[in-house]
Amino acid sequence: MTLKRLLVVAHAPSANIQRMRDALLEGARSPEIEGVKTRALGAFETQPEDVTGARGVILLTPENLGYMSGAMKDFFDRCYYPCLERTEGLPYALCIRAGSDGTGTRLGVERIVTGLRWRPIQEPLICRGDWREDFIGQCRELGMLMAAGLDAGVF
Repeated sequence: MTLKRLLVVAHAPSANIQRMRDALLEGARSPEIEGVKTRALGAFETQPEDVTGARGVILLTPENLGYMSGAMKDFFDRCYYPCLERTEGLPYALCIRAGSDGTGTRLGVERIVTGLRWRPIQEPLICRGDWREDFIGQCRELGMLMAAGLDAGVF
């Protein structure tokens, strides 16, 4: 059996965002999901071939000054054209840790992935406001949803 690859691209500069990334991975690596191999890379280290080799992508970014992090923007700047025609239809999920409302971050990412013609699996998960422990459970569920959907061939 060939494993489907799920890529988590994260800019996790704080302990809480690292916990969110880890929860995404924990959900994606649930024991009942056998046909998916999950890999997490930092936004600065992710290369176009990492994206083109994936069957799905989860993006995790903090909201910085009402926009995605500079690291996530750098990821898109480096990977956009090499991936443009090679990843059309790629299922993705977006997770934002937003101190305010996350709208600018969401719009910025959605403009780019629309150009790439990636396909969202659900509405973005925007963890707004003061830190809440339930963000961890929401991230775990998102990771599991993406990996289970890939495993079942839904995405």
